[in-house]
Amino acid sequence: MKANNKDSTTKQFLSFLLIGGIGAVIQLATVNILFLMLRDWKAPLPAFMSAVFNERALGQGNANWGYLIPFFASNLLSNTYSYIHNMKGNFKTDAPAYCFAIYILLLAVLIVVATWLSGVIANLFAQTGIELLVKLAPTIGSMLAGIVYTLILFPVEKYILFKKRRKDKANQ
Repeated sequence: MKANNKDSTTKQFLSFLLIGGIGAVIQLATVNILFLMLRDWKAPLPAFMSAVFNERALGQGNANWGYLIPFFASNLLSNTYSYIHNMKGNFKTDAPAYCFAIYILLLAVLIVVATWLSGVIANLFAQTGIELLVKLAPTIGSMLAGIVYTLILFPVEKYILFKKRRKDKANQ
């Protein structure tokens, strides 16, 4: 029984990585498109956000909505896609709506951390003066965030949110 469970977890993890990879493509395309579209939007952030997302962390001229929205929106879109596909296809569960609410709360925290991390990376790359690194900063920051998401979200989804399996309809 334990070998079967281990095989199942391995298959679920590989499937989680595949679904996450598709989500990453969605996220990377979205973050780069939105970043290009909104880079001139310099509306300042509210004071409560400026404590975390300030120019010291994000770099000169990046503590604004035009810089943050691409990271927030692309993460939300790709992770919602991944949640739905992992729930239905990978973990085969009919998780109640409150599980999605818990996921969104956890995701909000992860998105804040990932957005901050992406900004810090972009700031570090901007300081090098190497144009290629500056252009790749949103992509590299998003890829690093994906690693953090995998390490946190797989166990949360498998062992907490999607723990209860859908009843086999053939046995009903």
